[in-house]
Amino acid sequence: MLVPVKWLKEYVDIDIDSKELADRLAMSGSNVDSIENIDKGIENVVVGNILEISKHPDADKLVVTIIDVGNEKVQIVTGANNIKVGDYIPVALIGAKLPGGVKIKKGKLRGIESNGMLCSASELGISDNVVPKENKDGIFILDKEYTLGQDIKEAIGLYGEIIDFEITPNRPDCLSIIGMARETAATFEKRVKYPKIEIKNQVGDIKEHLNDITVQAKDLCNRYYAKVVKDIKIGQSPMWMQRRLMEAGVRPINNIVDITNYVMLEIGQPIHAFDLDKLSGKKIIVRRAQEGEKIKTLDGVERSLDSSMLVIADDSRPMAIAGVMGGEDSEVTKNTKNILIESANFNGRSVRLTSRKVSLRTEASAKYEKDLDPNLSDIACNRVCQLIEEINAGTVVSGHIDIYDGKAEERIMELSPERANRLLGTDIEANEMVKMLNSLELNAGIEGEKIKVSVPSFRRDLGIEADLIEEVGRIYGLDRITPQPLVGTLTKAEKAPIRQIEDRAKSILTGIGLNEITTYSFISPRQYDKLNISENSMKRKYVEIRNPLGEDFSVMRTTLIGNILEVMTRNYKYGVEKAWGYEIGNTFTPRQLPITELPYENRTLSIGMYGNSDFFTLKGVIETLLDKLGIKGHEYVREKNDPTFHPGRTASIILGDHVLGTVGEIHPDVLENFGMKERVYVAELNFELLVLASNLGRKYTPLPKYPSVTRDIALIVDEEVMVKDIEKVIMENSKKLVEAIKLFDVYKGGQIENGKKSVAYSIVYRSHDKTLTDEDVSKVHDKIVEKLKEKLNATLRS
Repeated sequence: MLVPVKWLKEYVDIDIDSKELADRLAMSGSNVDSIENIDKGIENVVVGNILEISKHPDADKLVVTIIDVGNEKVQIVTGANNIKVGDYIPVALIGAKLPGGVKIKKGKLRGIESNGMLCSASELGISDNVVPKENKDGIFILDKEYTLGQDIKEAIGLYGEIIDFEITPNRPDCLSIIGMARETAATFEKRVKYPKIEIKNQVGDIKEHLNDITVQAKDLCNRYYAKVVKDIKIGQSPMWMQRRLMEAGVRPINNIVDITNYVMLEIGQPIHAFDLDKLSGKKIIVRRAQEGEKIKTLDGVERSLDSSMLVIADDSRPMAIAGVMGGEDSEVTKNTKNILIESANFNGRSVRLTSRKVSLRTEASAKYEKDLDPNLSDIACNRVCQLIEEINAGTVVSGHIDIYDGKAEERIMELSPERANRLLGTDIEANEMVKMLNSLELNAGIEGEKIKVSVPSFRRDLGIEADLIEEVGRIYGLDRITPQPLVGTLTKAEKAPIRQIEDRAKSILTGIGLNEITTYSFISPRQYDKLNISENSMKRKYVEIRNPLGEDFSVMRTTLIGNILEVMTRNYKYGVEKAWGYEIGNTFTPRQLPITELPYENRTLSIGMYGNSDFFTLKGVIETLLDKLGIKGHEYVREKNDPTFHPGRTASIILGDHVLGTVGEIHPDVLENFGMKERVYVAELNFELLVLASNLGRKYTPLPKYPSVTRDIALIVDEEVMVKDIEKVIMENSKKLVEAIKLFDVYKGGQIENGKKSVAYSIVYRSHDKTLTDEDVSKVHDKIVEKLKEKLNATLRS
């Protein structure tokens, strides 16, 4: 918030350098962003009065002026077209200095001598953003007669500093000059000089001009206060008011609008003025908008409304979006004669959501969003009427309408001085704390061992004792508090087991050579079609987003396969020859349909690869992961019914009664749906089951004392016989002497009968008790061969 120091000093009596002022306020809790000097190095620029204007004899676009600057009359040639005889204007005399290092010298323009320059607002260092429209493209015309020859800086207040404060959202009471004056007064042990609000001459009765005000949506409008002013005279506001608005970053428009903006900056309460004669039925209705209702706002944009938005309407149409911006249909113009002044208090959340929906954020909405004090409404409205009366811009009508249910009252809180000192690390007397709190207009007094505090309605941020302790600390001075080491109970923090195992899994997969990827949890429902998922599949029971960013992000995923296929396809199209990746993320399953509560989130691992890889490459990655996580006893079972995968190159991973996941080659149709022309191998595993089955403990096994014996065996079996079935028979008949089994050959072709295949194993035998003899090994080996013949119809290959 921009706070002109000159304006601030009108409410609190301080005589201090602006830098020190900013430093002291920063130490009392008001964060300072910057300090700007209004004086941009202007010298020898004075007030002048135009006496004559004549055409330049040799230039159509130039005029020759005679300017009275008090002690002399000077001739100046200018190209300005917005001046007339009698205007008071800023004149840069010979030798004058302007912002940016510009120096004015005597010269000639098309042969005519020119002894200075008439200045525009920008040439005086005033930002174009805040210059009134009538002065934006030409010479800066002053609003009235000033002493001729007077330094322009003194005449219109082009001096002093502006402090830019960063106001936190919980302190809307500081979003005003008076709010910052309160902070300043407390910091420097001064009293705030509030403006005396007095309307000296009120006539008639408001009921003669306004039939009724009705608040239908009382949950969105806490208070609605209104007064009427008649016989309005629209014109420029006084220069002192224009300068204060410009210094605070607001462009002057006309006297009525300027006064409402002035009071908003001064008191912190947004005000809106309606052209009363444009209100149909001479009534105000505060209601929710009708669905699809439209309004053209003051910026000329037609906006569509919905039933969640609050509007100010007459008996036929909306006239303003409450707390955001007024409508063109009730705008105050140069023809306005009677106005209704609205000073209301709207629900902050409603204003914030409405502002976002209509894509319109204003100074008023920024204040309303933070939940203002409803007790400001009458003060601000009466201040507006007072200023209108003071500058003779209208006549205030007697009476007001105030709809205010549930008035905001003071709240009583308690503060323990002992606790405050203990938390702050200070030794402040209770009486001193009371003095500090009272300086902030928190009515405090000692009762026994406690301080009773009556908190006014404008301090809505104070809710618990710690808030009061903070107030004491910052007014005492944060720089005066000696830093102390933190005191507390030593706690041990560690990750949850699932996070520890997740970190371990990521380390394993990254070590193998896979890259971790992260994708959105929101996907398009079309992705399930691309994955060939059947209509009655549980994976189609997804959660729909109520307010999606678009159709491509409208549902929550129930599988990660589509995400990883999109990543693989994207890399392939970018010319990446080989891509191995994994993601550990959540899938989302509704707890029930229709959805009435948050979905179940299941941690899932997906792995994808293409290029220099096949089914066994992916299976090897999974075997390494499961082995390092200590997961034993799982097996692979052929999976033929998953439409996303190739029916002959896919397996389910089974552990006991649980399916850990699926691994295999993606179906060619699915690859075509995704636009992928390379084989892709994908695994999707239930990571939460992996966590439950994992065993990261390690048991020491001593090195074997006795040598091993290796026997090779080549078998001919039916093609349908699975490798796991062969290995299962071997282990069941090993007599605990088989240490390892290694498949080293699978052959089909010549010398092998149709429908058969040859498989060859190396079987390693070892005993932990003795050295095995050939006889010991042969007994077990022969038994294994016998059982293979019996159970699998296997024969030894000669």
